Amino acid sequence: MGCGNCSSGGCGSLTISAGCKSNGNCGVGGSGKLGVFDWLAGVSLPSGVKPYPFAEVRFKNTRKEFFKVENDKEFHVGDTVVVEADYGKDIGQITMIGELVRLQLKAKRITLLPRDTKQLVRKANEKDVDLWNEMKAKEHQAMLQTRNLVTELKINMKVSDVEFQADGTKGIFHYTAEDRVDYRELIKVLASTFKVRVEMKQIGARQEAALLGGIGSCGRELCCSTWLTDFRSVSTGAARYQQLAINPVKLAGQCGKLKCCLNFELDSYLDALQGFPKADTKLYTKKGIAYHQKTDVFKGIMYYAYADNLGTHIPIEKSRVNAIVELNKQKKNPEDLLEFAVKAIEVKGPDFENVVGQDDLTRFDKDKKKNNNRKKRKPKRFFTKNDKK
Repeated sequence: MGCGNCSSGGCGSLTISAGCKSNGNCGVGGSGKLGVFDWLAGVSLPSGVKPYPFAEVRFKNTRKEFFKVENDKEFHVGDTVVVEADYGKDIGQITMIGELVRLQLKAKRITLLPRDTKQLVRKANEKDVDLWNEMKAKEHQAMLQTRNLVTELKINMKVSDVEFQADGTKGIFHYTAEDRVDYRELIKVLASTFKVRVEMKQIGARQEAALLGGIGSCGRELCCSTWLTDFRSVSTGAARYQQLAINPVKLAGQCGKLKCCLNFELDSYLDALQGFPKADTKLYTKKGIAYHQKTDVFKGIMYYAYADNLGTHIPIEKSRVNAIVELNKQKKNPEDLLEFAVKAIEVKGPDFENVVGQDDLTRFDKDKKKNNNRKKRKPKRFFTKNDKK
């Protein structure tokens, strides 16, 4: 039975874990979406300092909220708890508590005002969990019904997911749309059909991929559904700086947008590209004009080729390329780029004799050939009465 929080088949304290085998409470957060590693778990607070009275609670998919914890109640990471909602009560799992929450709020620049802060009520009991599971079982069918209603009403939108509140008083309908849509009639129909308070929440293509999850081209789970929370804009310039071919099919992710991972190493490439001349820089020699073909960023080598022989690439270090550019500015052309080419490094072979094949592994096997030196037995001869005579 899966809990719906990850693609490993189950996690959390209420289901059987298929990943970490610690029922989702191992502390590393690796069995659920947007898991958190508590690096302050082994650090004790100074004497006289009270724990930070806030906790982070995860709900379905990637939705997380912060709640205030009363001092007389004790909670731990992984506990299934009942929290206050806008209307009624909701159930989630604690992913972060204590001093780590304060640092998380500071990193995200979130200020919790007393009037807007909701309370963490108590730990969930068996009755709460049964009602929670009952509402989660209705979500998939509700999504299909909502899609049929959207088609009947001819609304240009796509319903991605439906999330019911644990007490069954509210439903959040996630949808994507290219333009603004009028869903007032849809809200009336949904409210009368499911008997809940309806909240329509528009999300983008990246948020939709985070909700649904999946496996990326790298063979791992999507970053947006496992740990990534900051969706920054990705441009084709990030691919150009990393010397990648501008192929929309390969550079696009599950959401149809450019992959978020193009930004991960962009800063390293920008630092390494400092000191390189522009890619459209031409090198003038007495032999002819050479054009830039490709760049090895981290080795600091640029490859050039003459116009009449584009198939032959000449590797030149960036410092020497800059020197040739300075000579060209002084209207001095070198004889040939081969004078500045990087010399190939000779790879020395091993200084020991290769003994592979000298010893046969089957040399101790017995020769089971038949012995052909045996004397052939003569066939028996039967005598008759005439032979005796």
